Amino acid sequence: MDRFPNAANVDFHSPLDLSKAAAAVLDADGRISGWGSSAQRLLGHPPEDVLGQSAARLLAATPGQRLSALCKARKPRSTVLDLCCRDGRVLRAAVTISPLVNQGAAATVVVAADLEALRGWEAQLAMLQGLATESHVGLTIFDTDKRVVWGNVSTDLELAGIAQYIGRPAADLFPEGAFISRHHPPDEDQVMEHVLATGEPIMGMHYRGRAPVDPVREHVWSCSYHRLVDARGEPLGLFEESLDITDRYRAQERLSLLVRAGKRIGASLDVRRTAAELADVAVPQLADEVLVDLPPAVIEGRQPPTGSAPGHNLLRMHGRTPEDFRTTPVSYPPSSPQALSLTTSRLVVEAAPPEAPGRTGSAAPPEAPGGTGSAAPHSCLFVPLLTRGAVLGLATFLRSSNPDPFGPEEQTLAMELAERAAVGIDNARRYTSQHAAALVLQRSLLPQHLPEQSAVDVAYRYLPADSRVGVGGDWFDLIPLSGARVGLTVGDVVGHGVHAAATMGRLRATVRTLALLDLDPAELLTRLDGLVAQDSEPRADDGLSDEGLGVTCLYAIYNPVSGRCVWASAGHPPPLVADASGAVALSALAPGPPLGLATLPYENVELSLSNGSIVAFFTDGVVEDRRTDIDTGIDRLAHVLTWQRSPLEELCDRALSALPPGPQADDATLLLVRTRRLDADHVADLELPSDPAMVAHARAVAERQLETWGLPELSFTAALVVSELVTNSIRYANGPVMLRLIRDRSLLCEVSDHAHTAPHLRRARRDDEGGRGLFLVAQMSQRWGTRYTSSGKTIWAELAIP
Repeated sequence: MDRFPNAANVDFHSPLDLSKAAAAVLDADGRISGWGSSAQRLLGHPPEDVLGQSAARLLAATPGQRLSALCKARKPRSTVLDLCCRDGRVLRAAVTISPLVNQGAAATVVVAADLEALRGWEAQLAMLQGLATESHVGLTIFDTDKRVVWGNVSTDLELAGIAQYIGRPAADLFPEGAFISRHHPPDEDQVMEHVLATGEPIMGMHYRGRAPVDPVREHVWSCSYHRLVDARGEPLGLFEESLDITDRYRAQERLSLLVRAGKRIGASLDVRRTAAELADVAVPQLADEVLVDLPPAVIEGRQPPTGSAPGHNLLRMHGRTPEDFRTTPVSYPPSSPQALSLTTSRLVVEAAPPEAPGRTGSAAPPEAPGGTGSAAPHSCLFVPLLTRGAVLGLATFLRSSNPDPFGPEEQTLAMELAERAAVGIDNARRYTSQHAAALVLQRSLLPQHLPEQSAVDVAYRYLPADSRVGVGGDWFDLIPLSGARVGLTVGDVVGHGVHAAATMGRLRATVRTLALLDLDPAELLTRLDGLVAQDSEPRADDGLSDEGLGVTCLYAIYNPVSGRCVWASAGHPPPLVADASGAVALSALAPGPPLGLATLPYENVELSLSNGSIVAFFTDGVVEDRRTDIDTGIDRLAHVLTWQRSPLEELCDRALSALPPGPQADDATLLLVRTRRLDADHVADLELPSDPAMVAHARAVAERQLETWGLPELSFTAALVVSELVTNSIRYANGPVMLRLIRDRSLLCEVSDHAHTAPHLRRARRDDEGGRGLFLVAQMSQRWGTRYTSSGKTIWAELAIP
């Protein structure tokens, strides 16, 4: 089998080799006395045509005298002759004529070959000579024991003399070297053993080490290994070809470093983390250590200071994780290279700094990459963090264990990394500023405290989302209503940022306004839905509308007199209810569409709550995250509510502590309400026929009830209010009138009738006989108003209890 099936034309034997060349024998008279088969192949003449004939007949010209002179020479001579072929062609051939010492019938041996083939062989020989003496590719031959046999000039130069390594194992050439290519045996002996055993070449492996001629600087070679076999196919050893690709490899590393920097630096929108990302990317490929110094204002999200001395009052960033982040103060004198870099906004190179960067004043010495501070840097780069014309800080690149100084390409790379880091730090600074403003805005729009109510006890918790996500749009509220009732609401503006917080504040204010109109939950959500839809129409394409964000809301009204709770939902999760026995159930409320869609109507759900029941209103951040589904979160919250008798504050803490660990992907809002019913003796009802004579009776009943409650000082005021309200109802409505007095934190007077028209407060003229009743009611009560019911309306007034 051919040992070189893919290189059939490769033959390093000389065309004048006796095994290949055309050979003939001439006698003393120049006649052909011997004609080999190789001569017949070259010229085409069979032996019978040429034997005994003069060799001059084979010459294309007639230089017979020249041939005769060559044959009579006493030593071998070579020349170029034009020979005649049998087919009429003329072949230019290289001819060697060798006279025999003992001349007889055979006086001269003539060897000839095609001159073109000879010139090709000479070119191949020159190529081999060039590989051995002039090529930059190192060639090394090893025997079957993997010991050095030969090396070309390039290898000789790298090894500072190949002779000292002849007969030594391959491992002695680069004792500290190692392959850095993947998917191959990591050890050179294993690579060679594989090639010798299988005959399969291994090519293009990257090898890193220090050459004996340059033991200080690390080099990278591209190495290939091929097996050598003899004519019988038996292994002779193997040869290695190596090419120093250090510059190309480092250029590729710089390019990959930039790619990695583009993916990592500035992705966190956190100033400290961005500084750590710069160090993580640059170490150890570019530098052994990277220091980042920033003004406190930049870390806090404010504008970088201007007008102050460069290098003063900086903070050095430490740590790679949020748990390890810390800072130390550092200052540089005006004459330092650091201050020069900050002043000129240019890179400054310090080949051998007299003292460690930052070790001035109270600044601590820089840390070594491992945190030991063992090796002093021998080369430093000071690069300002510059973006949008402002200097945000200083990045220092240090080399201690790497013996090479920073070259021009590496300085350019450091500047590129610093520019990327500066953009990332500036974006993080701006985000920190905006996030802080949004957080302040959101906190200012949420209730600072909830008013105490006789109807309910409340506790709440608000847990903002992780700062990288941004401020969310959760809100909650408790709204005192007429008749000792309370309105309870919780909502969520989908999305994050200042716009979500502003939308939340606007919607919370709108809900409170609509609630004070004493609308039932479904009616309130319907009006709120219309307002959101109307508000989103003019800006449907700008991405800032409420509809584009998505808004959910739940509104409930609890009446402590009846113990009834009515609620409706616009796409919001229904509340959890734990009764006095500790049984927990999810409300049967079917949420309507989110606000702004105006597709389906909203429906009320009414539930009777026992005294001491707990109702949990929450946003999806409490029960849902990326790792668990919403059903698991609801079960988790329901388990917390089984501790029904615990204080509400404790239940809130338990609910939040049960959340999965890690950053919050969304805001989490929890509002816990424990219901209370008013005692029956705190409520007095009186039904009155539509008769003006009943006004006096109503006034008398009110006075007696106030005496019973121990509030005689309110008798006159309350009797006057009751008299005016009952009079209006009897005069302008049909059917019976219902009077209700409620003793709560204040005295509540309510008069209900079947009319759907509300009285209006007006200023009566001097000659008017009426129109002063509601004016008196408004002046003598804290609040008054009208709410509509399914059967009519209720006019109410609230009197302060002294």
